[in-house]
Amino acid sequence: MTQILSRLARLAFWPALVFALVMAVLPKPPELPTDALGDKFQHMLAFFTLTTLAGLGWPRASIVRTALWLSLVGAGIEVVQAIPDLHRDSDWRDWVADSAAIMAACLPVFYFRRVAGDPGESGKA
Repeated sequence: MTQILSRLARLAFWPALVFALVMAVLPKPPELPTDALGDKFQHMLAFFTLTTLAGLGWPRASIVRTALWLSLVGAGIEVVQAIPDLHRDSDWRDWVADSAAIMAACLPVFYFRRVAGDPGESGKA
């Protein structure tokens, strides 16, 4: 069962990452139902989802390393959003929201890995 879940998470990770990146750089992204909850909520939802999918999809990968890479993706998004022609607002607090969601998602991923008995998670970087 763990292998099936892992495979599904890997398959879902890539479209989720592409969706998050495209939405982050579109000059005028389409309206979403989550717009009313604010920009930070959307950032946190995206990065919580990406971290969960990555953590489950690659259970032998270090969760710390995964978290660092995803946090770097969040920082990169803010750098790209600073490009004037995109007409987006770059805000370091968005990166903080991304990173907070990443850290929050590490907890259920770590728990799942322990319960599932995956040997890959020992907290090593």
